[in-house]
Amino acid sequence: MTLHRVAEEADVPAHGALLVHLGGLEIGLFRVRGEVRAWRNHCPHLAAPVCRGRVTGTLLPSAVYAYEPGRDGEVLQCPWHGWEFDLVTGRHLVTGSRSRLRGYPVEVRDGGVYVQTRV
Repeated sequence: MTLHRVAEEADVPAHGALLVHLGGLEIGLFRVRGEVRAWRNHCPHLAAPVCRGRVTGTLLPSAVYAYEPGRDGEVLQCPWHGWEFDLVTGRHLVTGSRSRLRGYPVEVRDGGVYVQTRV
């Protein structure tokens, strides 16, 4: 495993993505719950550039006709078909789905963002 400095921490937006290139990969960096997360810019559904989608929240489980929003800034919505992914875990937000985003370990130190890959 190799650590690659891919960005400055200050360049990762509070809401949205910073797209970086590492070898032949495009990776989206997101600030979620105060931490930087790295996800491959590839939707497992139909290979859309998922990291170009909207960062939003989602509806929480609630009573019938009681729509309770939550998790603002923690959900990535695919720009092609609207699939929603948890930016903390990468999991698709559909009960029973095994789809997930491909993530990379991240270290933030000395003002830099480092992504760990096998390359």
